[in-house]
Amino acid sequence: MPDTRPNIVLITTDQHRGDCLGIEGHPVLQTPYLDWIGASGVRFSRAYSACPVCVPARRTMMTGRRPVNQGLLMNGNAPLTGPTLPDMLTEAGYRTHLVAKGHFGPSPTEIGFETACWADGPRAGGDNAYQQFLKDNGVDWPRASDAHGMPSNGYPVRSWHLDERFHFTNWCADEAVRFLEVHDTDRPFFLSVNFLHPHQPHTPPAFYYDRYMAMELPEPYVGDWARVFDGPVRGLNPECWRMCVDEPVIKQMRAAYYGCINHIDNQIARFILRYVLPPNTVVVFTSDHGEMLGDHQWIRKRNPYEPSARIPMLWRFPDDMGVPQEHVIDRPVELMDIMPTLLEVAGVPVPDSVDGESLLPLIQDGNTPWREYLHGECAEVPSTDSGMQYLTDGRCKYVWLPGQGAEQFFDLETDPREMTNLADNPDYAAEIAMWRQRLIDELEGRPEGFTDGKRLLKLDGPTPGKAIKD
Repeated sequence: MPDTRPNIVLITTDQHRGDCLGIEGHPVLQTPYLDWIGASGVRFSRAYSACPVCVPARRTMMTGRRPVNQGLLMNGNAPLTGPTLPDMLTEAGYRTHLVAKGHFGPSPTEIGFETACWADGPRAGGDNAYQQFLKDNGVDWPRASDAHGMPSNGYPVRSWHLDERFHFTNWCADEAVRFLEVHDTDRPFFLSVNFLHPHQPHTPPAFYYDRYMAMELPEPYVGDWARVFDGPVRGLNPECWRMCVDEPVIKQMRAAYYGCINHIDNQIARFILRYVLPPNTVVVFTSDHGEMLGDHQWIRKRNPYEPSARIPMLWRFPDDMGVPQEHVIDRPVELMDIMPTLLEVAGVPVPDSVDGESLLPLIQDGNTPWREYLHGECAEVPSTDSGMQYLTDGRCKYVWLPGQGAEQFFDLETDPREMTNLADNPDYAAEIAMWRQRLIDELEGRPEGFTDGKRLLKLDGPTPGKAIKD
């Protein structure tokens, strides 16, 4: 007898800002299919990545555990202990399959996926599934996939240099469609589809790049607290973290970033439409972290600020599940909440190791008791030595930079771009003291020495954690 439990499709992009959706009110970006998922389903407008770096964020998603509990606060490689989402769904009888990027440390099959069409990115250097696809199609493998010369992290961009059918985004969608065409209808499936972009290299097909180059694009915003460069600088490392470059270069970077997202949106359409996707399917869309994109003179991620830490999170449920939809929830949610939610959807008990909470009660009743705030952190960030710590309830944000011994406070309701640091404003002293105490409570007893239990302490050196290339 067929198993009628819902199928699950989890779609993850990489380095996708929470404000980069049409439905979020973006002034130029076109994401019609993602907008449809959000409008017809449930959109979480205050979703965050607690550790906005690829590997820790993805491990949190797969384990439901806070970054400090899953073993990494920076990109690296470490054992992934405890139950994982694919492992538990596989044991529960689901057909589990990963497409494209894993980037968990261990391989996808080592964390519980039955099968995987696995490639962490398009770069040459490893006989992964994408490189094999190019080789099978007569492309000059392995050099062709990065012959564009664009960096894996950085601001230089250009349009894609090969036929569009060879783009990593197209290949990712192709493999998702391929799985859906042949899946066993007697078993429910869990399909994890992981696009590399809009992570660098920013190389969208020319159609999408040209579309945004022809538009007037929003310029980066820079608070006085963040200003490092007084004007554009030439000669910066192409893979720098902080940048202020000439206006045409900023526009190119933003056009390519928006083009990558628009391209992904159009490719997602190929496998979320009803004639491909079974109607009894839960669809989740999110990202591991955001991208500063020149705001506050930063690029890339690892920052506590909204462009880096806030992410898109959209859920769409089958009609027969009876889940309330077509609404927006502004409570603080995080990647660790995905695993317990999907386990509840599948009727699988949530293990005690999980720190996150199922979102289903919150979706059913927006007034249900929920966490007051989220805690986020990274181990090392250049220019801030000992990383960052942040707390947010989606309405305000408290930031502690241990390497600088500096704190910041932002009122996100009146200042969503975090232009004004209120840390020294006496009108906010009592509120800041409350948030500071919350962070002391979060960090007390940690081996890094963030606090003595009474104060937050400045750290002179980097916290433990080995950084590797993103």
